[in-house]
Amino acid sequence: MDHFANFIKAVRSRKKTDLHADILEGHLSSALCHTGNISYRLGAFAAPDDIREQIRADRDAAATFDRMVEHLRASGVDLAATKAALGAVLRMEPKSERFLGNDQANDLLTRNYRRPFVVPENV
Repeated sequence: MDHFANFIKAVRSRKKTDLHADILEGHLSSALCHTGNISYRLGAFAAPDDIREQIRADRDAAATFDRMVEHLRASGVDLAATKAALGAVLRMEPKSERFLGNDQANDLLTRNYRRPFVVPENV
C-alpha cells in the first residue's frame, strides 16, 4: 500500500496501529526536504569555481560537488552557462527544530496562515 493511502486510512480509522511507520519518520523525512529548500532559498547562484572556493574546507561537500559537476557534464549541462545554486549552510538545534544563528532561515520554517486555516502554536 502506498504511504499516502496508508496515512489517510489511519486518519479515517483514528488508529495509530494502522500506520506502516511511526509518524516521526514522515516528519523527519519531510523536514529534511524543507531544510534543503530553505538552504536553497537563502543561497545564491554562482559559477562552479566560486562554489568550489566556498566549500573547499569541507572535503565531503567538495567531493560531492565534483561528482555532481561530472554527472551534469556527461548529461550535457554546462555549468558555465547554467549556474548552480550554493545554498546557505544551516545548523539546526534538534530539540527545538530551529536554526542556530539564522533568523531568515527560522522565518521560513512556517508562514502566515490565512484565517480560518491558522495552525495553532500548540497542536
